[in-house]
Amino acid sequence: MSTTRTNYGSGAPLEEKVGYSRMVKIGDYVKVGGTTSVQPDGTVYGEDAYSQTKYVLDKQIKLLEKAGAKAEEVYNVMVYTTDISQGGKICDAYSEFFHDVKPLCTIVEITALNRPTQFVEIEMEAYIGAVVAG
Repeated sequence: MSTTRTNYGSGAPLEEKVGYSRMVKIGDYVKVGGTTSVQPDGTVYGEDAYSQTKYVLDKQIKLLEKAGAKAEEVYNVMVYTTDISQGGKICDAYSEFFHDVKPLCTIVEITALNRPTQFVEIEMEAYIGAVVAG
C-alpha cells in the first residue's frame, strides 16, 4: 500500500536549483523544512529575533494551510538561533501561536545562518486531524 506524497515549494530560486521542497506532505503528516525570514524580494524581514520568529511562524502556518493542516495540528517545532540569549524573545513570539497547542519545542544555538542579519530558522511538523486532548 502506498501513501501519496506531495511536495510544496515557496518559490525560492534555490529550491529548484538545488532540488528541495519547502514542505512535504505524506498522507496526513506534513513537515515544513527550515525557514528563515527572507522575504519574496530577497531581503531579510525584521531586525530582531522576536519579529523574525513571528514572521517565520506566520509564513509556515500559511504553508501548512495549503496542505490542509492547521496550527492546532502542529506537534513539533524546532528553532535554530544564532543567539540563544534571544531565547526569551523567540519564546514570546512562539507563544502567540502555540501557547494553547503546546507542541514539542526545541531551541538550539547554531554558529551562523546564510546571512548575518538572520537570527532564526524554524522547522515544524503537523499531523492532519490531530486534536489536543482536553
